[in-house]
Amino acid sequence: MPDVEMKPAADAEDKKENSAKDTEETTPPLPPSPLAEIKANVVLIERAISTLEPRFTHRVLRSLTALRRKLTPEIIRDAVQDLYPKDSASARVLLGWIPGTPSSGMEVDGTPASSVTPVPTSEPVPEVDVYLRLLLVHFLLTTGEVAKSRELVLETVKKMQLLNRRSMDPIAAKIWFAVQQIYEAEGKLEEARPLFLTAQRTAALRQDDESQASLINRLLHNYISYSLYDQADLLVSKTTFPQSAANPQIARYHYYLGRIRAVQLNYTEAHANLQQAIRRSPPAKLAPGFYQAAQKLFVLVELLMGEIPDRSTFRHPVLEKPLAAYFDVVKAVRSGSLSQFQATLTKHAGQFETDKTHTLVVRLRQNVIKTGIRRLSLAYSRISLREICVKLHLDSEEDAEYIVGKAIRDGVIDAKIVHEKGWMECGGQKSAYHGSEASNVFARRIGYCLELHNTSVKAMRYPLNAHKKELQDAEGAREREKELAKEIAEGEMEEDDEV
Repeated sequence: MPDVEMKPAADAEDKKENSAKDTEETTPPLPPSPLAEIKANVVLIERAISTLEPRFTHRVLRSLTALRRKLTPEIIRDAVQDLYPKDSASARVLLGWIPGTPSSGMEVDGTPASSVTPVPTSEPVPEVDVYLRLLLVHFLLTTGEVAKSRELVLETVKKMQLLNRRSMDPIAAKIWFAVQQIYEAEGKLEEARPLFLTAQRTAALRQDDESQASLINRLLHNYISYSLYDQADLLVSKTTFPQSAANPQIARYHYYLGRIRAVQLNYTEAHANLQQAIRRSPPAKLAPGFYQAAQKLFVLVELLMGEIPDRSTFRHPVLEKPLAAYFDVVKAVRSGSLSQFQATLTKHAGQFETDKTHTLVVRLRQNVIKTGIRRLSLAYSRISLREICVKLHLDSEEDAEYIVGKAIRDGVIDAKIVHEKGWMECGGQKSAYHGSEASNVFARRIGYCLELHNTSVKAMRYPLNAHKKELQDAEGAREREKELAKEIAEGEMEEDDEV
């Protein structure tokens, strides 16, 4: 019987194996479980403490928003059992706060924790304990157990203040934000004010920049929530916001500062602060609420400054629906129609009250009138005050005369009022480069670019201890120069001896 060649079958098997390998390589890896994510975050926290690099702790806190949505009592219980020794008092305290935990403590359902993973022999660092408490506080707050979360967070605050560790500062800032959320959920935000004030003084004395930045923002939010703008301004003038704070804290501080300045009619500073807040804020998809609030206020400040916001702002997917009411306001201000503005204000009054921007929107009435007068001055060389009163929907000719006179004095229009005949005579249209407006805009843009450059330079990271290597190289070069000079001197002395 002749031999049969098996090459084709072997080739087919190789092709199947290769295709299986290709499918394995193209399949994306599964995301880690919440328990594995918590353990990985604990490793990062310990690494931050050992290397004195807070950026690892900041990396852990960036995943907090996504992680707290996946938490369950079982996940938190397993994390505590895997990270603490069996007879740990701290673990028993944490397990007591977890809903549905049996009285057996470190063993659940009769199965020891050591049967799954090896039980640690030493207590974790205090930062890990506070991080697990932070996760538990958010879990209790999410499940509606506000009173229990309040007790836990106040106990955690006392523990933090007793430890006084600088490596705990980034986590402490998140704890203070949780305190604000809990008091806000209870509707007792004003009761947290003395706690924040005391903690802010302590943080300033201890040079705790992270907690100080968070607490200043908590206090500003507290004052603004109750419309205490004078007290908020006094706090800003009496405190110095730490420049080494994290970007989200700086963005929030600029937002609150922009709101205070807008209420105080200081629109130029408000515009600059809100611009900084938007630029420093997290991406719009990650923090849509803050981005929308900042853009709403920014649009109103631009309108109050006499500028029209860019249309692309209202086409942003995150801003299109929330800013629909403000887009109607922009259209009313741009058209100069007072009736359209009043209709828009009546239609969206509820949203403006919710956003706490109703006062600023009402101020835009004067801008609408100025825009209407400017359009009339460009369309007519001469128009009666009665006609102005009708077109702008004003109450009387006296009001029209007063408003036109004020617009002429402010330089909005180039015209004069003929009181004997009751009309307004308009001059020629001014050039866009007439006066100092163009140079002021140009100076503002140059200042913004320079500030952006300076901030970017400050935000750059440099290698740790790189200057020491340069010093060592310089010292080595000096030693080599000394040796060379010594050899040259010795050579000259030998030549003299020979002579």
